[in-house]
Amino acid sequence: MARLHRVSLYSSILISIYLLVLFEVLPIPVIDAGIVQEILPVLLVSFGSYSLWSLGWGVFTFRDCPEAYHELLQEINEAKNDLRSRAVTVD
Repeated sequence: MARLHRVSLYSSILISIYLLVLFEVLPIPVIDAGIVQEILPVLLVSFGSYSLWSLGWGVFTFRDCPEAYHELLQEINEAKNDLRSRAVTVD
């Protein structure tokens, strides 16, 4: 199973459980319903904040790869030259 499918599956399961608890279809026996209504939005906002922080940190620490850039440019030039040798106009 691809990572995207796995993440989609887990996310849909967690969202379904969250909505069932939020709309009191699935009761939590240990916690009072009023407390559940107060705590679930806080959990959602906390998860959103963590997700944004995680995404921002990933962008901030993203490493620049000049070697990969030059290698990619070389491969593009090789592909263009190959197409030109086959009488295909490029550029």
